[in-house]
This record gives sequence, structure tokens and C-alpha cells, in this order.
Amino acid sequence: MANPPLRIRRLLDDLNAAHAEFEAALASVDPALRDAPGLVGQWSARELVGHLGYWAGEATEAIHRAEQDELDAYGADELSVDERNAVVARVAHEADFATVAAREQAAFSAFSARLARADPEWLTATDADGDALEEIIKFDGADHYREHTADLRAWFTGEPDADDDADADA
Repeated sequence: MANPPLRIRRLLDDLNAAHAEFEAALASVDPALRDAPGLVGQWSARELVGHLGYWAGEATEAIHRAEQDELDAYGADELSVDERNAVVARVAHEADFATVAAREQAAFSAFSARLARADPEWLTATDADGDALEEIIKFDGADHYREHTADLRAWFTGEPDADDDADADA
């Protein structure tokens, strides 16, 4: 869709802005430190980027499920968030940074493309946990990128982040 409806455009603009903020913060990380643990819990920048890519993919899948009128079954009988985050971190740790970054970029691109084509009427559909698609898009998208942009910045300033990130425990 060349010109998404205003409600979708706002979500898309927010997602793109948050992603750009994250990329700018990540670009300031010395390449020699990308694999240093402790950025978020025990995660390095590599695990963090893998984590964001995974959740961007999950948001894309949620939009797809809404399009198929199957969002209400999405998320049922799956691993817990902590279990998923642990698997994602392990997979990211086993790949080099360039591969993880390429995967995240591909996931983000798919997410933004799918969102641009979304019907605003899908935004109120809910998943198996009762979360509306719009909430999922924000939480796994712009809000998530901003949360971890703050983590990156806090890592360099030495100031604790205001949010206690449960993901770091994985």
C-alpha cells in the first residue's frame, strides 16, 4: 500500500523513528565491544540485536495472523517469554555479529512492510493472551526498540536504566 491510512502511518512512523534511534545508538558501540557481556544482563550487543530481530518477527507474524483472522489463536501453547529470549540469545551468540545484524534488519524490514499494508480494522483484534494487535505492534516494535536504545545509552554512560529489564535475566 503506497499510502497507508493515518492510524497505520502513525504506527509505522513511530516504528521507523525508534529503529533509527536504536541504529544510531548501536553505531556508537565500538565494534570491539559488541561481544562484551553485560549490556543487558549477560547479553552483549549481538544477543540484544538478535533479541530485537526475533520480536520484530513475532510482531510481523501477529499482523499476518490478524490478516488471516487467526490472531485469537496466536500465542497459545508457546514457550514463555523468558524461554524464548534464552533460545534467541543462544542462537545469536552462536552467530557472528554481521549475521545477527543482517537477520535483525531483514526482520525489521518485513515488519515495517507488513505494517504498511495492514488494515486499521485489524488493530483491535486480540491474540490468545487478550492483547490487541495495536498493543503488540507497539510493544514488540517502537517501544521495544526504545527500551533497548535506553539500555545501550545507559551502558555507555554508566547510569542505570530507569526500567528494570526482565529480558536481561534470560
